[in-house]
Amino acid sequence: MRHGDKINNLSRTASHRKALLANLANELFIHKRIFTTLAKAKALRVYVEPLITRAKEDTMHNRRVVFSYLKNKEGVKALFDEVREKILNRNGGYTRIIKIGHRKGDAAEMAMIELVDFNDLYSNNKTAKSAKKTKTRRAGSKSKAKSAETPAPENTSEADNSTTPTNE
Repeated sequence: MRHGDKINNLSRTASHRKALLANLANELFIHKRIFTTLAKAKALRVYVEPLITRAKEDTMHNRRVVFSYLKNKEGVKALFDEVREKILNRNGGYTRIIKIGHRKGDAAEMAMIELVDFNDLYSNNKTAKSAKKTKTRRAGSKSKAKSAETPAPENTSEADNSTTPTNE
């Protein structure tokens, strides 16, 4: 029985799971967004968030601790140089998981996991919307204002009928 066991084993041995999560974490830090299965993405989020929190304080000890998890110099460099700058003022929730759909071959549920502060679509749209903030009018008010200025002919149907020839 697995009562209270919160670790998703991903049907792998401990060493295989550790290597898999380290490789996924390296790719996430280097590319800022990866596509994987939903189960791996959820397991990766639990693995990555404490490492990002540790990267907030750039000390030799923290770099060595993160390297002991990642086993890759490029991943550690990307985390402490690029990712660290954007997450310094964030108190958690560094990753976002977006479900994509099912994989064609085996119908596994796929997901995209990304670092939140590196998505230009979400961050730029929020700032652009708040900066733009112009007063908008409803579509109906435009026609009401126009009709108030120039009165429309009262019997348009009779006027239209008189101009069209009839066969009587």
